Amino acid sequence: MAKKKSSPSFECTECGWQTVKWVGRCPECQAWGTVEEKGGQVTARTAASRSVSNPAKTIAEVDSSLAQFRPTGVGEFDRVLGGGLVPGAVILLAGEPGVGKSTLLLQAASAVAQKYPEQPVLYLTGEESAAQVKKRAERIDALAEGLYLAAESDLGQALGQIEQSDPQLTIMDSVQTLSSAEIEGAPGGITQIREVSASMIEAAKRRNMTTILVGHVTKDGNIAGPRMLEHLVDVVCQFEGDRHSRLRLLRAVKNRYGPTDDVGCFDLNEEGLTSLADPSGLFVSAMTDRVPGTCITITLEGRRPLTAEVQALVAESAASQPRRAVSGLDSPRVSMLLAVLQRRAKLVSLMKSESYVATVGGVKITEPAADLAVAMAVASATLEKPLPNRFLAFGEVGLAGEVRPISGLARRLQEAQRLGFTHAIVPRSPDGSAQSAPEGMTIREVGSLMEALNLTMSSN
Repeated sequence: MAKKKSSPSFECTECGWQTVKWVGRCPECQAWGTVEEKGGQVTARTAASRSVSNPAKTIAEVDSSLAQFRPTGVGEFDRVLGGGLVPGAVILLAGEPGVGKSTLLLQAASAVAQKYPEQPVLYLTGEESAAQVKKRAERIDALAEGLYLAAESDLGQALGQIEQSDPQLTIMDSVQTLSSAEIEGAPGGITQIREVSASMIEAAKRRNMTTILVGHVTKDGNIAGPRMLEHLVDVVCQFEGDRHSRLRLLRAVKNRYGPTDDVGCFDLNEEGLTSLADPSGLFVSAMTDRVPGTCITITLEGRRPLTAEVQALVAESAASQPRRAVSGLDSPRVSMLLAVLQRRAKLVSLMKSESYVATVGGVKITEPAADLAVAMAVASATLEKPLPNRFLAFGEVGLAGEVRPISGLARRLQEAQRLGFTHAIVPRSPDGSAQSAPEGMTIREVGSLMEALNLTMSSN
């Protein structure tokens, strides 16, 4: 007689991992003391229903017009979503506190209410009062006739507001503040988030209503709550930005209706968030004279090319261990490039000099394609020779001093031509074929860092 398998009777309160016996540390999220005993073993099985309320249809009979994009009017928001809001879709928007999530959604709610006045828009807030939300709406000019506000922290009351208002769009700010009186646990706990998300998703699909859930993040930058929440929703967006910078970036981590390799750019100011169709000017200094230690490159944020300026300063140091500071770039990678310059390019003065490398405008560059621009900016600052006018460079630099090919080269060159750059240094093609240059641009292909430095420094 086969033994009956035991059902998991212990569960992690942080991530929802389940096990049949108690352990002190959850192997899934590595948290200590979070594994607790559940209720009794669940042995019941769900029986098949004798009648089906929505019989299956052939794929030709399904009306695809019900899932058409509806633009919100916030250009960069629509860009990331793939074209706008889809009726019945559930969107999870996460970001650090104070980054501007509520401001973005309040502007989007007002724009939708004005663009589609036939149905109201419902904004449910669990963190602020309705008066506080209206105060922000007045400041950013987001008042609309069809926008309804309600301060609710009870799930039953929130679902009642949805039934009464029958909105086309519902925004819940935030999912961690909503709780059900029928479920044990504090708001924001695993069981509460499961119940809240399941109820809101069920209401969205049943009513063909677009729903946006605001989610908190942990100190590691991950979305708080069970990982299951990200699987259940249709779209997961991350709102990012440095609190000392006005730039805000919106990324789609998951999108069932569009691409996930695009990024939306916003400018955070006193009037709210402004969509930036061309944010390149934020990352380039306004100086017209050539200055040693500056080099411009073009990075790719998803499919979007962004112009960025790298600045370097090299100064003599009296200390035995010269200081090296980096801002906006990967510090270990910059240290590697300094070592390559010192060893391969014979810039021995770097050994006894302080090095400071930073980006303009608070932009963060993580891709290796900016290696060549960083190395040339440091070399220019060390030799005190400015780089040519309207010049940029991109390419990955290896430890041997070689310049490796990068992705999206044609897209970067098209953006450079649009912005008026005339000279560029790019990696040599691995198959030996020449890279076609856009009209009005001169392209020099290099295979090593020394080759790039000889081309630029010798011409000054």
